[in-house]
Amino acid sequence: MKLYYSPGACSLADHIALIEGGLPFEAINVDLKAKTTEDGGDFNAINPKGYVPVLGLDDGSVLTENVAILSYIAEQARDLGLPGEMGKFRVLEALAYMSTELHKGFKPFFSGASEDDKARAREALSRRFALFDDRLAKQRFAVGDSFTVADCYLFVMLLWAQTKAGVDLPPNLSAYYGRLSAREGIRKALADEGLG
Repeated sequence: MKLYYSPGACSLADHIALIEGGLPFEAINVDLKAKTTEDGGDFNAINPKGYVPVLGLDDGSVLTENVAILSYIAEQARDLGLPGEMGKFRVLEALAYMSTELHKGFKPFFSGASEDDKARAREALSRRFALFDDRLAKQRFAVGDSFTVADCYLFVMLLWAQTKAGVDLPPNLSAYYGRLSAREGIRKALADEGLG
């Protein structure tokens, strides 16, 4: 497999998941402004959407979008999902929430929005993160007591909350973020992307 990523972008979640799942892959850095891969290839030819993540599969096909890629990784590395049919859907439910309610909430911090728009976005993100803070009062991870691909994505959203948006994490999320930051797979993905 080939993971097309940009350092610190949402593709970091997939990078973490691949490492945590022990799956063999090649990481290929993409310059999103120039739309080129690290070897000078045309990234738009790989993904006409023009953004990461992209997972190149061994049969030559590609998969895009975090929810799809993380779900695929969870199918390949069963320890990164939850058992049973409902377990699979609980992970998917968490991924969808992160994609639609958290990830998109960071748009003002990447688009040059006004300070008023950023303040409103911070407030909305804080409300949306509260769901996970409440859950983490009762469980160890995003969707239960096992580390899943949902934790990979939530880690990136929490990283952005602190580094891009200046959102203060409530106590349970802060402790969770600290625990995840100590995981070997997460530290390796950060180091691989030059994020130390």
